[in-house]
Amino acid sequence: MSDKQPLLVIAAGGTGGHMFPAQALAEAMLRRGWRVKLSTDARGARYTGGFPHVVEIEQVSSATFQRGGLLAKALVPFRILVGIMGATLKMRRDRPAVVVGFGGYPTIPALGAAKLLRLPRMIHEQNGVLGRVNKIFATRVDHVACGTWPTDLPEGAHGLHIGNPVRGEVMKRAGAGYIAPGDYPMSILVIGGSQGARALSDNVPAAIAGLPDHLLSHVSVSHQARDEDMERVTAYYNEAGIRADVQPFFTDIPRRMSEAQLVISRAGASSVADISVIGRPSILVPYPFATDDHQTANARGLVEAGAAILIPESQLDPAMLTQQIALVLDNPEGAEQMSRAALSAGRPDATDALVTLVEQLAQRA
Repeated sequence: MSDKQPLLVIAAGGTGGHMFPAQALAEAMLRRGWRVKLSTDARGARYTGGFPHVVEIEQVSSATFQRGGLLAKALVPFRILVGIMGATLKMRRDRPAVVVGFGGYPTIPALGAAKLLRLPRMIHEQNGVLGRVNKIFATRVDHVACGTWPTDLPEGAHGLHIGNPVRGEVMKRAGAGYIAPGDYPMSILVIGGSQGARALSDNVPAAIAGLPDHLLSHVSVSHQARDEDMERVTAYYNEAGIRADVQPFFTDIPRRMSEAQLVISRAGASSVADISVIGRPSILVPYPFATDDHQTANARGLVEAGAAILIPESQLDPAMLTQQIALVLDNPEGAEQMSRAALSAGRPDATDALVTLVEQLAQRA
């Protein structure tokens, strides 16, 4: 690639929630003829396998106050300062047209350098509550692109509802036709992140087993469970005579979701985005230990649209969940309406909207 092509620097931390939208933007900007660099730390570099090979990966010095002993925490400001100085020198040699941060401590050096050099810059926040680093920079960037709406923003921050980019396999099923519940095979998809799957495994199988016979006889389940819960969850479904596919990870969630009459899920930003883009009724159980309860904020849009039923984990038990599942599966017209409402809350154009923002910022430089 020629150095005359505009350069986009993307900064992202080492979690899927940060890295996936970063990857989606990188792919789109490469197609528009830009050069792209990814700034991350050693932990984040382990998640870069899906990025196009032409994306230059730069490891920066950063640190977090969340891990390590007293000495490690005492050294955090110095490591961050070294990272910002290093990023500033690199950006002076190869000046970016725009810098975009996606959250996580590894974004501090690139965004800090962009602030010092007065470069066009923005952040993307996946959740309905700003992460710690994005909160620091929210009033120090040109735009805060919000994946979830509404997002709690500090006074003075310029927030725009962009949506969360979703995988290509999800986009292929955007708005897929919904088959409302009825007297024929029905599918329930149960998904939860590795940390949050335990409560679903503790309650969902018994809740489904408690359904009335006229529903239970037609139901099959795809249930994502942690490795340590696989055996007991599988055994419960078998003993209850329920057709169930229990796995620690589904590689074909978009297909299973498009075929489901109901999705029972945590309210991670990516899951909520998938549900809304494909358009499915859902029961959402936010992970209560998420930072600043951001999963409850993530669920807000679908719940207020009438597309989802929200159950706080403190109120989750099999009997209550049975009632809510039956409420959806016994009401085809209501389920159809929830499906349409989910689509109304979706942003399948999220990646295109991010691209437009980047190009607009570059023109203002």
